[in-house]
Amino acid sequence: MNKVLLGANDKKQYIYTNMLNRHGLIAGATGTGKTITLKVIAEQLSDLGIPVFLSDVKGDLASLSKQGEMDDKLLDRIKKLELEDFDFDKYPVEFWDIFEKSGLPVRATISQMGPMMLSRLLGLNDTQQGIMNIVFKVADDNGLLLLDLKDLKAVLSYVNDHRKELQNDYGNISTSSVGAILRSLLLLETEGAEDFFAEPSLDVLDFLRTDKDGKGIVNILSAEKLFKSPKLYSTFLLWMLTEIYESLEEVGDLDQPKFVFFFDEAHLIFDDAPKALLGKIELIVRLIRSKGVGVFFITQNPTDIPDTVLAQLGNRVQHALRAYTPKEKKVIKAVSETFRQREDEDLESQIMELSVGEAIVSTLDPEGIPSYACRILICPPKSAFGTIEASERLGIINSSNLFEKYSQRIDSESAYELLQLKAQKSELSEDDDEINKKMEELKKREKELIEKQKSKSTGRRTDSNFDRFTKNMMSTVGREFGRVLFRGIFGNLKK
Repeated sequence: MNKVLLGANDKKQYIYTNMLNRHGLIAGATGTGKTITLKVIAEQLSDLGIPVFLSDVKGDLASLSKQGEMDDKLLDRIKKLELEDFDFDKYPVEFWDIFEKSGLPVRATISQMGPMMLSRLLGLNDTQQGIMNIVFKVADDNGLLLLDLKDLKAVLSYVNDHRKELQNDYGNISTSSVGAILRSLLLLETEGAEDFFAEPSLDVLDFLRTDKDGKGIVNILSAEKLFKSPKLYSTFLLWMLTEIYESLEEVGDLDQPKFVFFFDEAHLIFDDAPKALLGKIELIVRLIRSKGVGVFFITQNPTDIPDTVLAQLGNRVQHALRAYTPKEKKVIKAVSETFRQREDEDLESQIMELSVGEAIVSTLDPEGIPSYACRILICPPKSAFGTIEASERLGIINSSNLFEKYSQRIDSESAYELLQLKAQKSELSEDDDEINKKMEELKKREKELIEKQKSKSTGRRTDSNFDRFTKNMMSTVGREFGRVLFRGIFGNLKK
């Protein structure tokens, strides 16, 4: 049975790979060692051929690409843990960035994001979210592809202009709510979302790769800038997790997972989340295990995560928490009670006494039984500490096998272009030969656009090995046209 070594006290403590899809938690106050624990787990998963995803909110995970070096502190820890075969190493990384500055571009279409997550991203109230649902339904019913922000704004305007004829079938459409959504979209554009909503959209199956030596690729999202917009950050990661769920086949329990997703600053996903969204997050976490995916939530305080989700996290690493007030002491008491512990154990005191690099851990054995909580010293990482030079990062990005696939943006014909054609037709009269000729050209163009979308329809992304020319020819436009009626758990397109 493959396993990941976390650290040791009087004996070594492991996470077993067949239990990784029971998910996990890494918690603790700032500066107590969460990032090192994250690196140690990610490195060993990569060594086992398991690809992972990490969000780098501080810029210090990029050093996974660089081999570590010995110093006195590391040597002391290696001796304490009795790590006889410890060798420094570097790992195959892929950098990603929705702002296209520090990694391969990450893009998604409006349709892929879906109305629920888009509403959360825009901070819409219930009434405005209802309008967003209508917009997506109208687009689906009329074959209007929502790829980028100009498509969404075009369909919003169309729905507003035709609200009287649409409301019998779709319900009341408020002009003020449409206006509020458009204003929220403008704010979203100023945060850089225009770069994100575009093609070619991310194929999350590109995360599930190994290098030529069989090591799992460590996918690192550059999130230093993204993290400054917490709602955009958390919604984006939630969308990505949903895409992974929707893209993978059911596989049941495996000896080791196909992929492990680390959700850093996980509390942000639950802040101000409506009840409906929380229920669907819980559902995704519960169901994604059957797709061979493990999810680790990283947060300062475990109580930031709802109990329904926390109960599903079988492998737990708790770094130090400090208590200076009665309220904080209650939190530590609640945290300690989530562990399986012996009668004479005083976990409350231990959690407050942990030094940097120590943790209380409880993991599932190969049969799924949680171990008793124990205090351990976490293993050191094999890769370097700190950040890397910009030139090193750029070299990795430019040499990526995926660079050609994602480097050039594609502006496909979609809802915006189709509605423009319809608007041009409506402005013309049929009383003049020249105008009739123009109308015939517009009708022909509209028919060609619709047929082009239909003819390229397919049920699943299969272009991961195509070059950029093929990507243009088999763009998301055609693929999504045949899928618009099949939406997943969050209302995003189901592949």
